[in-house]
Amino acid sequence: MKAILTTEMEMLIPFHDVDSMGITWHGNYLRYFEVIRCQLLDNIDYGYRKMQESGYGWPIVDLQIKYVQPSTFDQKVKLTASLVEWENRLKITYEVRDLASNKRLTKGYTIQAAVDMRDQQLCFVTPECFRDKIAHLLDSSGD
Repeated sequence: MKAILTTEMEMLIPFHDVDSMGITWHGNYLRYFEVIRCQLLDNIDYGYRKMQESGYGWPIVDLQIKYVQPSTFDQKVKLTASLVEWENRLKITYEVRDLASNKRLTKGYTIQAAVDMRDQQLCFVTPECFRDKIAHLLDSSGD
């Protein structure tokens, strides 16, 4: 799938994220996904506050994660998030890579669906407010 938008950030695995063997606890990767997803959504001016203001919630309805290699305390990693679907749902893919070697450590995706907060109804088409936010991205990419 071709990404509509990609963002990256670097981080250092902190001590409080690892277990007694110095390996990152598996549940922390979901938090890392959340941090980079927030950056991605902020890049199109549709972070969680903007979502709330627009009247839509975007709960995660599906999640997949694959642990390829462990990360460890004090390891520098690069987080990447890419928006790959948006018409009917948001599908965002993720990668965590070792910064020095570029080896993939973890990969996954989340799927979020829009819910109209007025009536709690699931939207089967992405609301216009989000479509407006990415229209310029599509125009500039020639799609």
